[in-house]
Order: sequence, then C-alpha cells, then structure tokens
Amino acid sequence: MDKLPQDDFILLSLVNTRLRDGQELSDFCADYCVGEDELIARLFGAGYAFDGEENKFKGI
Repeated sequence: MDKLPQDDFILLSLVNTRLRDGQELSDFCADYCVGEDELIARLFGAGYAFDGEENKFKGI
C-alpha cells in the first residue's frame, strides 16, 4: 500500500477517477499491489463505502 497516497481524500479521488474511467476495483488493486479488503477498509475508515453497482466509493 506504499504506492498509494497517504491522504485518504487524495486516495479517494484517485480511486474514483480510475473507476469512473472504466477500471474495475480488482484491477486498480492489482496495479497498486493492495488487497481489495484493505483498500475498502481504509476508505471506510474515512467515511466511504464501495458501491459495486455504481463502481465507485460513496459517502456513508
């Protein structure tokens, strides 16, 4: 996870931009060598949950 931004909101922006552009969450995680559960937990801690239908993280 050391390749990812340390700031959760910059990370959220990066992830949602890549997902909006058509990348799947699993592919994003593979590109950045991070587990999906780890990424989901980190962003959940910042107040965001993954919506698989819309393929983006949304505020909870």
